[in-house]
Amino acid sequence: MPKAASSEVAAAVADAHRREWAFVLAATVSITGNLDSAEEAVQDAYASALATWGPRGIPDNTGAWLTTVARRRALDIRRRAQTAKRVLPKLVERTDDPGFDQIDEDVPDDRLRLIFTCCHPSLAIEAQVALTLRLVCGLSTVDVARAFLLPEPTMAARITRAKKKINDAHIPYRIPTTPELPERVEAVLSVVYLVFTTGHTAPSGASLMRRDLAERGHELARMLRLLLPANRDVAALLSLILLTDARRDGQQDEGEQGCLLADQDRSRWDQRAISEGIALLHEVLGRRAPSRFALMAAIAAVHDEAREWGDTDWPEIVGLYDLLLETWPSPVVALNRAIAVGFAVGPAEGLLQLDRLANEPQLSRYGYLAAARADFLARLGRTTEAKLAYEEAVILTDNEAEREFLAAKLENSTGESRPWRDGP
Repeated sequence: MPKAASSEVAAAVADAHRREWAFVLAATVSITGNLDSAEEAVQDAYASALATWGPRGIPDNTGAWLTTVARRRALDIRRRAQTAKRVLPKLVERTDDPGFDQIDEDVPDDRLRLIFTCCHPSLAIEAQVALTLRLVCGLSTVDVARAFLLPEPTMAARITRAKKKINDAHIPYRIPTTPELPERVEAVLSVVYLVFTTGHTAPSGASLMRRDLAERGHELARMLRLLLPANRDVAALLSLILLTDARRDGQQDEGEQGCLLADQDRSRWDQRAISEGIALLHEVLGRRAPSRFALMAAIAAVHDEAREWGDTDWPEIVGLYDLLLETWPSPVVALNRAIAVGFAVGPAEGLLQLDRLANEPQLSRYGYLAAARADFLARLGRTTEAKLAYEEAVILTDNEAEREFLAAKLENSTGESRPWRDGP
């Protein structure tokens, strides 16, 4: 392999971190039997890549290279810790349960297997999701905090407490047997959903999307469907991802700039994915009270079935958000409902609904609230207030593509408003 420039190495390592982290960590955990040790070994492997890929050249298969180095490092850690290992909790624990080998075969991917392992019912659901997003999916603590609308120090403390509980309480983490799977599904679904949404609209960075994460969420949802074909919540999540991801090619224009949902070329939407998503949605609706994923999928379906922006059935979307608020009360759901009201009834009513959310702590630094207020104020001709709201949205937005879009709206406010965020 030829030598590589430092900039090429840095770019290759960054790309490998985005794409390979979950694979490498999942393959290393079985060696260490401990989350912290596995993470240490993987971090050492990435550091080694930065140091050696320049003079030796970037390997053709970066994931295999990193996995080999991480597992070797893990073996070194394990050899040094043999004495202490007897009293430390094991992350992956072999058992004599006759269902163990079967479930090991049923879970078709190390990443999904490790997600189930981390989603242990002894931890609070929020801790399960946060820990898995950070360690298994490779998201930074900053991005995990944004996913939960929490300050970074708060999320860092939550993750630290979860890991400490594993160690102090000797929680016997292991790959779940088939009968144990259902009690972990809720957390696993939340993880896969957040992985997808974090990729679909990246909270930070230069690009509007992180396609690697969106594709990872899609893959994991399909694996869950194969693993639990009778689970309606799994089907609903896959439906939601399909119906949302179907609009991916329309989300950016040819210049890779963000494109409003109202302005997207709907002929670029993936009709095959839409058909599959709607078929799954029909499978899960009507048999029982719909889950949050089923309701979000139904909202996505209303958008996907509208041939043109003007055909969107906003009253139906408002009604679905009403049901979603009953099923899964959340400030973000309330925000999305308020925006829908603005398009169903008018900008004045939408703005009134948004202003009622102004004191929600989780939305205090959420750029979409300020952006939505700015849009409705502009439509009402309240230009000065709209500009102030746009300025606030620009300050609160970390994604560069979205920030540039909002800055352009600030500079050239026309008074016409349409939803910017294209997401579930």
